Amino acid sequence: MVNVLVCPGQGSQKVGMGHELAEQFAAAREVFERVDAALGTPLTRLMWEGPEEELTLTHNAQPAILAHTVAALAAAGDSIEPVVMAAGHSLGEYSAYVAAGSLSVEDAAKLVRRRGELMFEAGQARPGAMAAVLGLATAEVATACSESSNGEGIAVAANQNAPDQTVISGDPGAVERAGARCKEMGAKRVIPLKVSGAFHSPLMEPAVPGLAAALDATAFSDPRFPVVANATATPVRTAAEARARLVEQLTAPVRWVASVETLAREAAGARFVEAGPGAVLAGLVRRTVPGVEAVTLGTPEDVARLTATA
Repeated sequence: MVNVLVCPGQGSQKVGMGHELAEQFAAAREVFERVDAALGTPLTRLMWEGPEEELTLTHNAQPAILAHTVAALAAAGDSIEPVVMAAGHSLGEYSAYVAAGSLSVEDAAKLVRRRGELMFEAGQARPGAMAAVLGLATAEVATACSESSNGEGIAVAANQNAPDQTVISGDPGAVERAGARCKEMGAKRVIPLKVSGAFHSPLMEPAVPGLAAALDATAFSDPRFPVVANATATPVRTAAEARARLVEQLTAPVRWVASVETLAREAAGARFVEAGPGAVLAGLVRRTVPGVEAVTLGTPEDVARLTATA
């Protein structure tokens, strides 16, 4: 069975994440220990015991989700080979590069922690907002954002998650106006999100120099299989391009629909495997490419099922 990996982003964290994997698989336990050592803090204790409010903080949630993803892949071992392509949603793009051999899990954990700190700082300097728009095409959401942006604030279509699910991001007033306009245009729901900043929008620009410096100081290798970048929805095959696309990702929209379409086209017939906590991406994949097989890999039960079908 040929596989493509999809790796989840922030929002998939929950207290207890990855604990059963660590209990049942030595390879998963080793991943968690390596992440704790790299960060110099017992992140796994926070993952497994909480409190939830602390786990949800951007600089904790990002390395926690990455650690869970890499641990799940380690537990599965060769049962998901061959992997021919991968993509990750926002922070999940870093997990994809670990899976592809471009980054060590230690370096990736330090990078996403720094990324989370920089994103939080940018959000404190210029507070932003995000809202999920359900039941309206992305093009119409983008129109609503354009109509709602002015000298007092901007809104953009930031996360293009499914054909009928788009997240808007920007200054609070502009996001509120854009959400109201989306409802006028026929959106079924507009749901404000609890976030610490306007992610994947121009409001994250202050975080760019710091992240670029951190990426430049980190060892990268060319990926052993292509990783589809959020910002361009095109396959990345070199370390230099990986760095560039990860910097661009901070302020660019997450083009998830186009990324999934690229995976489905270039790896036709492959099974999608969502590695990490939750099942959000598997659901989005099925909505984007009807009929495709999409499974999860985040629990011991998932590992057993994949191993049985290898």
